[in-house]
Amino acid sequence: MSRSLAVFALLAATLLWGFAFVAQKSAMDHMGPLTFSAVRYILGSLITLPFALIELHRRKVRLTRRQWLLTALLSGAFFLGVWLQQVGISLTTVTNSGFLTSLYVLFVPAIAFLAMRLKPHPIIYLGAPLALIGIYLLNGATLDALNVGDGLVVAGALFWGIQVFLIGHLARETGLPVFLSVVSFIAVGVISTVLAPILETPHLDGIATGWVEIAYAGILSTAVAFTLQAVGQQHVPAANAAIILSAESLFAAIGGAIVLGERLSLIGYGGAALIFLAIVMVETVPALQRRREGAVA
Repeated sequence: MSRSLAVFALLAATLLWGFAFVAQKSAMDHMGPLTFSAVRYILGSLITLPFALIELHRRKVRLTRRQWLLTALLSGAFFLGVWLQQVGISLTTVTNSGFLTSLYVLFVPAIAFLAMRLKPHPIIYLGAPLALIGIYLLNGATLDALNVGDGLVVAGALFWGIQVFLIGHLARETGLPVFLSVVSFIAVGVISTVLAPILETPHLDGIATGWVEIAYAGILSTAVAFTLQAVGQQHVPAANAAIILSAESLFAAIGGAIVLGERLSLIGYGGAALIFLAIVMVETVPALQRRREGAVA
């Protein structure tokens, strides 16, 4: 694949993920968060499963007991991230959800330090305060504007950070990123299916009414976007890919503005810009430094 085509693949994946926030928000008019997650991830699993089985067959890798336990932990974190985010989206705006979810980028270095004593890059000490200031400004420079939905999305971002850390660690060990992701998709679909009738009141009518949102999230955002990311990142340097993928929050804001008519205050847009700057810094500065050191060596 050419470099330009790979960049286009990553950009398409980022756009699909960003606009998925709109689908996730709109779906809550017809069904509960668990019901939506159940159908979305079962659909995404069915589409992506053949690629996972092909990858498993080609690699000929057998996961150890420890790796399966970590995969179970990965799936649990993924479910909590999905659930908290979905509930939070129903209570806050798409714009806030997009930028607050992106905070997982800042959580990953902290999780890596706690789990493996991996010292974070010094840029995190600049990025984290910038992001906190950005959250404050995103809500109009007042803590009163922060609601329960915002808090749930941030809590979800913490579990997204755990998921990202674990899948990165396991993918390096096993060489099975697609298989591990599909296992997580299946786990979320099954857990959501079990819990939905207990905590919600699922109706086939609601699912049928929200079929467009489900199809978008399950097919485009889950199956297609993940495949585009997996393919594109093989042909684009990490720093470049990080910048492209960080634009997910911007596409969420654009989608919220175009489809749902959401608007931020001027100071709110300043906060969004600070969060985005913090995310790009934390993603790209370490990658650029590694590339520079590799060139010198």
